[in-house]
Amino acid sequence: MDIVTASLRIASELRMFLPVSRRQEWQEVAPDGTSTLGHHVESIGIPLTEVGPMIVAGRGVSPSYQLAPDDVVEIHPVPRPQQLPAEPRFLLDVHLGTLARRLRLLGIDAAYHNDMDDPALVAQANAERRVLLTQDRGLLRRRALWLGAYVRGSRPADQLRDLLERFSPPLSPWTRCTACNGELVPVTKGEVEPLLRAGTRRNYDAYGRCGVCGHVYWHGAHSGHLEEIVKTARAWAS
Repeated sequence: MDIVTASLRIASELRMFLPVSRRQEWQEVAPDGTSTLGHHVESIGIPLTEVGPMIVAGRGVSPSYQLAPDDVVEIHPVPRPQQLPAEPRFLLDVHLGTLARRLRLLGIDAAYHNDMDDPALVAQANAERRVLLTQDRGLLRRRALWLGAYVRGSRPADQLRDLLERFSPPLSPWTRCTACNGELVPVTKGEVEPLLRAGTRRNYDAYGRCGVCGHVYWHGAHSGHLEEIVKTARAWAS
């Protein structure tokens, strides 16, 4: 007996999530009267956090839609920039530490812990309404997670560009602590002078101090590299 199927047309931006052997535009799934469209999409490897409009016969449907035999569904990616109810705040998993520091350099609220397991990440993301950023597809498929996003790219620069293009967060460089994510407060040289080395005291006059961990910042020897990151990020965000 022939198996009755429905067809999913996968947008090119989403095919990277498919197994290499099945990385094709058209995917066939078997409606069973129970599984939702969202379940079928995830079963072929695509996290729903990455899916935008899903269209059947010219009308949009939700992940809870029940597929019918011979349905043809167009699966589109999340539109960019992705609209959020408020200014985006992020939580990054343990593998994205460099990206977290770059987001903080740009003044973007980016929480990060290098020792937090998946359930704790989901709990913090939900409690603080942060978008959970990860390259772990299994983490994005956790039902309890309110909102997550897959980070594309293997290099921090590519990852940063992906995030800026997807969420278009406002940039405010040099206003956050890259170590702990706290906000920086301008301070006089006199206030932090006991914490400075002689060469730093001699050569720099403008300072900021983290209101959370107390770390002191100034434009020092590495500012050229950091300025280049900020300059490039502003160009991507414009």
